[in-house]
Amino acid sequence: MILVKEFEFDAAHNLINYHGKCERLHGHTYKLVVKLEGIRGSEDMIYDFVDLKNLVKEHILDEFDHHYINEFIEQPTAENIAVYIWNRLAPLVKTENAHLCEIQVWETKTSGIIYHGEEA
Repeated sequence: MILVKEFEFDAAHNLINYHGKCERLHGHTYKLVVKLEGIRGSEDMIYDFVDLKNLVKEHILDEFDHHYINEFIEQPTAENIAVYIWNRLAPLVKTENAHLCEIQVWETKTSGIIYHGEEA
């Protein structure tokens, strides 16, 4: 089974290794989708939605929401944001019956990245 939880945050960034309008400071309302794969545990759940919500808020949203992403990711492309979030979350959500299987980072409703943890 795959558990899915969606989040939203607002943040600003600019792409320093890019030539085009995105090299200028701008912001997005990002959508973050976190997917855990696993089997039901003792409570017949893969992972508690409330626990996942609190963990993502504390370790991701509090850092990203209404912040300038370049302060902690030098070149904050959607790809690099996805890798950064994966590296922060994967060890935190791993249990004996569940693990992180996918991160999605959407900059707009039509443009996003899907990351499965492979080398970037």
